[in-house]
This record gives sequence, structure tokens and C-alpha cells, in this order.
Amino acid sequence: MSTQHSQQAGDVLSTSRVEAFSDGVFAVAITLLVLNIQIPQVPEAVASGEFLHKLIEVWPKFLIYILSFVIVGIYWVGHHNTFHYIKRSDRILLWLNILLLMCIVFIPFSTGLVGQYPEQQTSVVIYGGTLIITGLALQLLWWYATSSYRLVDREIDPQLVRRATRRNLTAPLIYVCAIGISFLSVEASLVFFILVPVYYIFPSRIDWHWGQRRISRGDEVRVSPDGDAGLSERAISSKHDAS
Repeated sequence: MSTQHSQQAGDVLSTSRVEAFSDGVFAVAITLLVLNIQIPQVPEAVASGEFLHKLIEVWPKFLIYILSFVIVGIYWVGHHNTFHYIKRSDRILLWLNILLLMCIVFIPFSTGLVGQYPEQQTSVVIYGGTLIITGLALQLLWWYATSSYRLVDREIDPQLVRRATRRNLTAPLIYVCAIGISFLSVEASLVFFILVPVYYIFPSRIDWHWGQRRISRGDEVRVSPDGDAGLSERAISSKHDAS
């Protein structure tokens, strides 16, 4: 082992355990969402006439379950793509990641509040506040890793970093609007929460633009934490080879 490699091994930590632990927490959180949906209790004597009616009564819980499932999935995708660019970790990054995971695990609780009390503004505020803090935690992690190229390679495109930052902050901004609208109409505020999955799931124009450029140039396609394709970084792809 070379001296340079020994110094690098002593100065930084790998990201493999961070990613593995995070995937486990995301899996637990996304599974807990379904526990908010309770099977209706209907006496057998009237089950034939009341069962369907009871199922219809819990439709808000089904709706918020689907919405939160997709939102947690979006955060997982963002976390996964973020660590595609983070090549090493340190103690601060570990705790920032734990902060993010703490917010993720709290989402099932706030989801249960909205499902149980969909007409209460307090439920919407807590739900939106949880998602705002979660989005800011993800951005804080990305900012710390990319600031002064602390935990990413210097070849990373600065435009990619800025674009990812803007998209990371878009969801919290929409949630702030949702909370503001809830003071006028709780039902209308829920529409804003639906806008976030629509914004993040479907590819943006920049995705196709960068993807076509990679195909035409024959370069490696790199995906940014916000889902946008980034600049080709062939030198970075040798991360594992160099180790």
C-alpha cells in the first residue's frame, strides 16, 4: 500500500456503511406508513351492508398513504443520487445524515395525523413542517459535502451543484406555500403537496437535454442529486480502481 493511499485511508471514511444504514432506515419508514391504515371493525351481523361504507370512510388515509409513500421514495432517490457524488465521509456528514434519517422516520407520524384528521389545519402544518425540515436536511447534507469540494471530487460541475441546490429547495418552498394556503383552505393546501411528486417524478427538459448530449458524445451519463443529468466525469469513475 502506498503512502498516499495510507494517508487518504486515515483522513476520510468510506460511504458504504452510511448508504447501507440509510437504506435500512428508509425501508423501515416507508413500511411504517401502512400501519396508519387500520382495518375497519364491523360486526359480522351487519358486515354485508356496512363493510363497504366503512372502507369508503378511510379513503383519506389511503390517499395520504400513497402521497407519503411517493414522497419518501423521492427523498430516497435524492439521497441515493446525492451519495453517487459523495466519495468520502466524515463525522459531521454522518451526523447530518442521521438528522435527515430522523426526519424521514417522523414522516409516518405526521402522515397518520393528516389521515386521521384531514380537515384540521394543525395536522397539515405538522405534516408540511416535517417535510420542510426533511428537505432542508437533505440540502444541508448536499451543501456540506460540496462546499469547498469537501467530500466530492473537484471535477464535479459547479452548475450541477447549483442546479441540484435549486431543485432540493423547491419542495420546501412548495410546502411553505401549502402551509400558508391552509390558513384559507385546508383542502386546497393538500393540492400543493401533490404538486411535489408531479415535479420530481417526471423527467425535466434538462434531463433529456443532458441525456442526448451524453449519447451523442458517447460519454458516461452521471445523474445529479436532483435527478438532472450532470457533466461527464470519466476521471471520477475510477474511484474504486484507484483504491
